Amino acid sequence: MSNRANPAYQNGEQRGRQEEAAASSSSYANGYNQSRPYFYPTTPARSSSAASLKGCCCCLFLLFSFIALLVLAVVLVVLLAVKPKKPQFDLQQVGVQYVGITPSAVADPTTTAASFSLTIRLLFTAVNPNKVGIKYGESRFTVMYRGIPLGRASVPGFYQDAHSVRSVVATIAVDRVNLLQADAANLMRDASLNDRVELRILGDVGAKIRVMNFDTPGVQVSVDCAIAISPRKQSLTYKQCGFDGLSV
Repeated sequence: MSNRANPAYQNGEQRGRQEEAAASSSSYANGYNQSRPYFYPTTPARSSSAASLKGCCCCLFLLFSFIALLVLAVVLVVLLAVKPKKPQFDLQQVGVQYVGITPSAVADPTTTAASFSLTIRLLFTAVNPNKVGIKYGESRFTVMYRGIPLGRASVPGFYQDAHSVRSVVATIAVDRVNLLQADAANLMRDASLNDRVELRILGDVGAKIRVMNFDTPGVQVSVDCAIAISPRKQSLTYKQCGFDGLSV
């Protein structure tokens, strides 16, 4: 009897073929998996750059904010230690160098006209009572007669040391200013009858206190002086000044 006709032999041969097929299929699958690369998901580069830029901006903002607060704190501490005070700006002398009043000829004989010339020298005293220096800006002064501006003078800016007194000179020149009608009549009457011409000097003096090479916010000193001059004597007869509303 042949082995192929034996049922046991046929079953064993069939089982062997199935095991060979399974082993072949398993080895193919393992080889395919080993040869195929595996890709991991990654974050896009654009979103990463945006997040990094945002983080840098936040850090810079915090850094600048800290520096600004630190500087402000230092300035406040210095100001509290220095205790800055307003400077004093006083008009000490008024020198009348020339006064001239001349009637002017006009076409209408019923109209009164006059020309007024004046040269005065103003001597101011600047007092710095602070422990630090003061930086003055350019100051301007105006001389007025009954509300009419006649002339102006300016004083260049300057720096004043701590605990010091400094003299400042300004000259106002009025060159033949024409006055008409009531103003001219008043001027002629004041000069000829009363020998007293009342003028007003107005001005603003700007100053900044300098602390550690930094200028504090400016303070303003207003000058308001009433003076009277004698055309005959060519001299000053009266002076009274007010500074920031305080009479001195």
